Amino acid sequence: MTTLPNGCLSAWCWNIAHRVARAIPGNRAIYGGLVLLALLPALAMGKPDLTQKVGPTLADSGSSYYRFERYELGSVDGQRHYRVVLGIPKRAAPTAGYPALYLLDGNAALAALREPWLQQLDAGNPPLLVMIGYATELRFDVAARAYDYTPAVQPGEALLDDQGRAAGGSQVFRQLIEQRIKPLVESRYPLDRNRQGLWGHSFGGLFVLDSLFAAPQGFQHYYAASPSLWWQGGLVLELEKRLPKGAVAQLVLMRGGAEGQRHRDQDSAGARARASLPATALPQMAERLDRLPGLDVQYQEIAGLEHGPMLPASLEQALRLFGRQ
Repeated sequence: MTTLPNGCLSAWCWNIAHRVARAIPGNRAIYGGLVLLALLPALAMGKPDLTQKVGPTLADSGSSYYRFERYELGSVDGQRHYRVVLGIPKRAAPTAGYPALYLLDGNAALAALREPWLQQLDAGNPPLLVMIGYATELRFDVAARAYDYTPAVQPGEALLDDQGRAAGGSQVFRQLIEQRIKPLVESRYPLDRNRQGLWGHSFGGLFVLDSLFAAPQGFQHYYAASPSLWWQGGLVLELEKRLPKGAVAQLVLMRGGAEGQRHRDQDSAGARARASLPATALPQMAERLDRLPGLDVQYQEIAGLEHGPMLPASLEQALRLFGRQ
């Protein structure tokens, strides 16, 4: 098990403070401190704010290393509406095409994206970023993601989550990615089909695992952050047994060291569901999967982080790791 002291998000904060200090000699302590203070709310937040708006992003302000394009499309049944933002490296594609990293909760991922991360990617072989979000000004469309990111025992089975929202549509969403989103991206830019990754957090992390177990050929690299293993009483642990023999993939499982601590909503149905599995469920999954000959599995615990801050922290880590492939 790999533990990242103080969390990679904290390291990212220091990196930004250091850059600011270097850029403004004589005011290093002041400006570095201001940057860190500005980021403390994100570090302290226990859960993601599902009502927060996207606000200005790098797609609005511009980047020295990436340019951005936006596309919108609807689900086949017309019930969900997607916004796909492409982050295209300004550097020319390699001969084999760009590696591509697909990011779930694309609105929140775009809002979290930072210029130093893109600079770091540019120093290597920068991937094309495919941020799959929803056509809303909010970072999260809670109803749509509850359906898209959650599996059912049998594909097409009607389910409701603990809030009464339609759920269990992960197979339908996976088909949308494979049959509509991937072809859209490939029609615009050359991609290396042998270097594709998928990242997701929380319900998104659950979808990453479900996709690995149901269709491991879809991607070569999987990044599941704080996955909701508790969904439907640990259904994904049963779906794990359906992983096709001979599957080949790299999987990174990430979790915050402070996740699972007791909160004010500890008596809610959702909290009871989250407490239904032991805290060791994720590292135990990593150990099981790493014993399979075709899988290369890493488990990383980021010290001090709760569930909410794990979204940007795990995204930064996924970009860092994928950029090294």
